[in-house]
Amino acid sequence: MTATSHPRIPISTYRLQFNQSFTFAEAKEILPYLHALGISDCYASPYLKATPGSTHGYDVVDPTRLNPEVGNEQEYWGFIHELQRLGMGHIMDVVPNHMGIGKLANPWWFDVLENGPSSPYARFFDIDWDPVKRELEDKVLLPILGDLYGRVLENQEIRLCLENGNFLLRYYENELPVGPKPLIKVLTHRLDELTTTMGAHHRHIDELNSIVTALRHLPSRRERDPDLVEERRREKSIILRRLTALLGESAQIEQFIQENVRMFNGTKGDPRSFDLLDELLDDQAYRLAYWRVASEEINYRRFFDINDLAAIRMEDPTVFETFHRLIFRLLEEGAVTGLRIDHVDGLNDPCGYLRQIQAWGHAKLGLQDSSQDIADKRLFIVVEKILGKDEPLPETWPVFGTTGYDFLNLLNGLFVNSANERALDVIYQRFTQHRVSLEDLVYETKKLIMRVSMASEIHTLGHQLNRLSEKDRGSRDFTLDSLTNAIREIIACFPVYRTYITENTEMVIERDRNYIRRAVARAKRKNPALSGLVFDFVRDLLLYPGEGIDPRDREEQLRFIMKFQQFTSPVTAKGIEDTAFYIYNRLISLNEVGGEPEQFGISVQNFHKHLRERFAHWPHGLSTTSTHDTKRSEDVRARINVLSELPGDWKTHVTRWAKWNKKHRTDVEGRFAPDPNEEYLLYQTLIGTWPFGPLDNSQYRGFSGRIQAYMSKALREAKIHSSWVNPDQAYEEAVSLFVERILNRSRSNPFLEELLPFQRMIAQFGLYNSLSQVLLKLFAPGVPDFYQGTELWDFTLVDPDNRRPVDYVLRARLLAELQKGAERTGGDRLKFVRELMDFREDGRIKLYVTMIGLNYRRLHPALFQEGDYVPLESQGTKKDHLCAIGRIHGEDAVVAVAPRLVAGLLGNKAVAPIGAEVWKDTWITVPSWKPGSPYRNLFTDERLLSETKEEQQVLPLHRVCATFPVALLERLT
Repeated sequence: MTATSHPRIPISTYRLQFNQSFTFAEAKEILPYLHALGISDCYASPYLKATPGSTHGYDVVDPTRLNPEVGNEQEYWGFIHELQRLGMGHIMDVVPNHMGIGKLANPWWFDVLENGPSSPYARFFDIDWDPVKRELEDKVLLPILGDLYGRVLENQEIRLCLENGNFLLRYYENELPVGPKPLIKVLTHRLDELTTTMGAHHRHIDELNSIVTALRHLPSRRERDPDLVEERRREKSIILRRLTALLGESAQIEQFIQENVRMFNGTKGDPRSFDLLDELLDDQAYRLAYWRVASEEINYRRFFDINDLAAIRMEDPTVFETFHRLIFRLLEEGAVTGLRIDHVDGLNDPCGYLRQIQAWGHAKLGLQDSSQDIADKRLFIVVEKILGKDEPLPETWPVFGTTGYDFLNLLNGLFVNSANERALDVIYQRFTQHRVSLEDLVYETKKLIMRVSMASEIHTLGHQLNRLSEKDRGSRDFTLDSLTNAIREIIACFPVYRTYITENTEMVIERDRNYIRRAVARAKRKNPALSGLVFDFVRDLLLYPGEGIDPRDREEQLRFIMKFQQFTSPVTAKGIEDTAFYIYNRLISLNEVGGEPEQFGISVQNFHKHLRERFAHWPHGLSTTSTHDTKRSEDVRARINVLSELPGDWKTHVTRWAKWNKKHRTDVEGRFAPDPNEEYLLYQTLIGTWPFGPLDNSQYRGFSGRIQAYMSKALREAKIHSSWVNPDQAYEEAVSLFVERILNRSRSNPFLEELLPFQRMIAQFGLYNSLSQVLLKLFAPGVPDFYQGTELWDFTLVDPDNRRPVDYVLRARLLAELQKGAERTGGDRLKFVRELMDFREDGRIKLYVTMIGLNYRRLHPALFQEGDYVPLESQGTKKDHLCAIGRIHGEDAVVAVAPRLVAGLLGNKAVAPIGAEVWKDTWITVPSWKPGSPYRNLFTDERLLSETKEEQQVLPLHRVCATFPVALLERLT
């Protein structure tokens, strides 16, 4: 198998979540279904070897192997061959920023813990071997203990073990290595006694002494010289094999060592008996620590603040080559046709990394393409990159676009009524009795993250900056505290996730300079009592790297800048997405990854403006609406958006609900749980997630349990009354009890009696929002991406709720039925789509729109990969309630028509957005230049002829949407 002669650009993608519950073999079985649905490319979650039991695959422990829990090589290739048989592509999710180190299942990390800086893998991980805390010099702080070290030790939770000739330290499921030289302590303890018993010249005693001597002469674990590192590795293996052989030959020595092991493990109730084990642990290349206090001293860079995910130094050529060995082989063999790069902002130099990947593609695959704009893009690559407000994706990056969060938030805003922003503000403020500025909240939450979760990284940056300041007499008077505080304040004020300054100062674009200037200016305004000179010093260092300094100091300065940039991204993500977005609950459908909640909706004109820019610069980026990381599914957001159209009704209901449910709140040490803000979040969540149709008792308990689990997670993410680091069980249980009480349907419940009719009305409007979302995603510039299972109604919340198993048997059966219905023509097709409308709550209508749209895209690839994007004008009394787009290529043209703000369109009536009664005099222009141009609605098989109006060809909406709420019109020739 070989790669194709040019980059394969997907027509559409479908995201699959691989784990032990969904394997390569199972994925192979559903590929015919995905192909029939119209999907062109399978977009897979990471499937390289991960931490045992991983449900997501982002904790890779060995990138050179497939994940055995997902399947073996044969099963993998069975999946790939089925993709190839169906003509489908395969996008692989690559995780270049970090690796999993949980359960010590990572062999590279295990080697580092055993050998410290002398490990050949020490350069792989981003470890500070010379940290501020001198006790950690040449050691890794390992935050895995469930309590303070002394308590854990004296409780015999850490034990030295000798198993099958191998020494290890065991802490519950964690198996820790014992460094070779520290073994001397165990082997020589009471050795004089053993020598007296066996005789000084006994051959086994001679061998044991020889082994001890060899261990003493091993190069130190602090050794960095490559020759000595190799000598240590080679000799260590030989010595340990000799020790294993000796233990096998001499039962007396094996018994002696086992008794030493028992003595090292101490006696409960006798603190002094643990001194031996304490000394042994102190002599390792790691230091065990209580996980709750580790954030202040941890000396390896992590993924965000997750201790079990250690960052790797992908900027190192050896790391890059080793990590990508299997990935590149799969690309070369044609198993993989594109890459999705996870958390690209975590890399030292994202652009440099991406260029390395593309350079490999150019050299190995020899791909050719005549298109000038992708001349340096030999592989289809998209990046997970969160863009700030009005922040463009760097055009110097050799990628085809992002994974689509920018599109998600743009599209979502189309269904929010901007005119009611003030009304929703007032309702939220009065309900919570608190006026919230999102900008100020984000500033505070980012500082909270730096103070609580990522304090160690801030301290390290502060000390780096202090060393730099000492090198110049103009800045040496700045104190460590003032410098550290300046860094903290500037990051808290940073307007984007990160900048991309490198040693090539000519490549520093003005946009990045402006972001830094803005952050520093705002930080100075926020801190008028602090000297502005410190802020100016940091600003100039970041803006003009290496200018006017000794070349010997340039490297250190650039190292600080790169670390600073790597740090701003996780602080922003944790501060905004995982904290502020769980506190600022004005309209939670706007609180999405990459979202800007202060952007309350978007006009059709601005929507088209952004899509034109997308078409011009990134026409092949992914267009997503749900992912494995979204806070709420697309259908949940589509419902909650409706509240922006009904502020009066919402205010009336939510005020009454709070009054009725007040008796269900619990006093927890002077705090009522939930507080008003959490209660406001809960009511919106119920509106968005309540399933269609009746629920039996088991289903109802399941739904209630999902909401309780979500609220517990939301409480911890918000970090107001509980947190992951310090969970308040009493408060969480009180909120859970509140959910249980207000959802109790075993007795008369005025809250439920009013909630359910209101929710059903919202759900109907949300349903039409969802159909419009699907249609616009399918035909807007970009590659439409579908998250597993969302082709039917999906009312899931943030993970793990959105990672539950998908019923593909049901979906395949429904799709087969729809295919038969879609083959009907004329009146039969109309009868069929009316049936879909009548039973729209079963989800087939969404599956139908998806199937028709995807298959049309696949049959007309040039229309979407080479054709034009045309915003279509609308006029009439209801023009603000629709969005229409056209795609044109040569003689081919297609028009997508989607209603929006349907609650206002329908006047709160429980009717469908179809017919003359709804659309009245509204019409759209169509891409035709002659009167009576024929069009066919692909959903209904209805034929339409364009009319002439104001020298344009138009179609009246009451005909376009006569029987179906959305329209896909193919121009006939």
